[in-house]
Amino acid sequence: MDMRSGEVLYEKNADTRLYPASLTKMMTLYITFQAIEAGEVSLDSEITVSKNAASQPPSRLGLRAGQKIKLRYLIRAAAVKSANDAAAAIGDALGGNEENWAARMTATAKTLGMKNSTFKNANGLTREGHLSSAHDMTILGRHLFYDFPQYYNIFSRRSADAGMKTVYSTNRRFLDAYKGADGIKTGYTVASGFNLTASAQRGNDRIIATVFGGTSTAQRNAKMMELLDLGFKRVNENSPLRRPDAPEIIDLNRPTRGLLVANGPMQSSPRPLVRPGATSHDADAIAAAVAVANADPAPETSPVDADAVDEAVTMASAEALDASPRPVLAPNRAVAQAAPVEAPVEDLAGEEVQVAAAETGAEDGAPDQDEEQFAGQIAQGDTDPGGPIFQQTSKPQPETLALMGKDKKADTVILAALNPPQAAASETPRVVARASTSGGRNWGVTIGLKTSEFHAQQDMLKIALMESDTLGDALRKVVKRKLGYEATFVGMSQQQASLACARLAARSMECGVVGP
Repeated sequence: MDMRSGEVLYEKNADTRLYPASLTKMMTLYITFQAIEAGEVSLDSEITVSKNAASQPPSRLGLRAGQKIKLRYLIRAAAVKSANDAAAAIGDALGGNEENWAARMTATAKTLGMKNSTFKNANGLTREGHLSSAHDMTILGRHLFYDFPQYYNIFSRRSADAGMKTVYSTNRRFLDAYKGADGIKTGYTVASGFNLTASAQRGNDRIIATVFGGTSTAQRNAKMMELLDLGFKRVNENSPLRRPDAPEIIDLNRPTRGLLVANGPMQSSPRPLVRPGATSHDADAIAAAVAVANADPAPETSPVDADAVDEAVTMASAEALDASPRPVLAPNRAVAQAAPVEAPVEDLAGEEVQVAAAETGAEDGAPDQDEEQFAGQIAQGDTDPGGPIFQQTSKPQPETLALMGKDKKADTVILAALNPPQAAASETPRVVARASTSGGRNWGVTIGLKTSEFHAQQDMLKIALMESDTLGDALRKVVKRKLGYEATFVGMSQQQASLACARLAARSMECGVVGP
């Protein structure tokens, strides 16, 4: 999709309803940003972690039931690390419980024009009926970019301080590999496969795309690069800027308040709660006030039922009301939108955005190392690339063939499978009795001579993404020869080099093992 105009440049099975996995967290964060803007909460609001949130399987921040943590840290953990417990803590705190929050997510999706989305939880763990589509998630990503430019930079971070610890992005590989990429969100569960919604800018053009059902991190990233390249070729450089309309802010927790309209004054305002430490009024006075309120014929306010009156009287008879923080002022929406979209005006931490790639921490699909108590549940939530995944095959797509050279072959994937996935065939484990001691890590793999240094680096990047298991940690080296530029992966053991070359040869690709 052309981010500026909203025009769809290419689609396949785009409206098929599938499991969105952790792309769901985009909606949780979108509503959270709405709540901050409306004054429901602030970035420094203390969130109490629910039992439901603390019990979520990996990927996790490591929250404990009853723990208090600032909202800004939960946002970072959900956006950067894709932490399931952080997203659930946000939903349970702002929605009251998981069911209410899911209803608010679904209702918000409808106001955004997401016609194929129904949500059941805040984090995207597989649940019957929790479905979305590639088109819907692209719409949501576009709204995140235009509706909340002051927060969008969180999706380009490689790492972030989440209060309890530093968390690392699940999307680092793609952000580092594709020029102009600055977000947005990865997703993986056994049922969904590897998903990604990504955005990139080059010059005045910006493209956003979504892939559902990838077979691996590397394959999904390669497919996304292909789609974005196609988008930049097809986009009209003079396309007009058409910002999506900001939707109404839906608050299902307070039905007597109606809807808070994002671009306009509130039609009614709830009575404020008593400040901490203030003397409680007696029950009779409270009951009389409620009776007067019920007699008010104002059409915007729903009548208060008897149970609500009894509850109010009971609360009033207590020694003191629970503490209620004062609402913060909503930010000036006009000012936020007037700021250049390409240069976010505010950072979630008030800190400088970190752009250096981190070398440690959980990567796409990498399981947490400190989650022993959840060892039996690790098949959910951006965690287990070794578990059962999609086994999808199809003939090369026309768009794929148009982008590939005559002599090249491309792995393809159905962007959104119409049929339920089949479990991947398990490979026979290869047992290595001992590591090679011949030459240490002075071996490498050459992929031949290229016409230029640029083409050498480009081909090596594609192969590294394709064969990330064997070449992901190897160093890339380009040496100028008389007949061209030799591209070589170095810093490998003999066994690693031999295995990598064998796998490349199986793909009919040129390669050779080089020794010390």
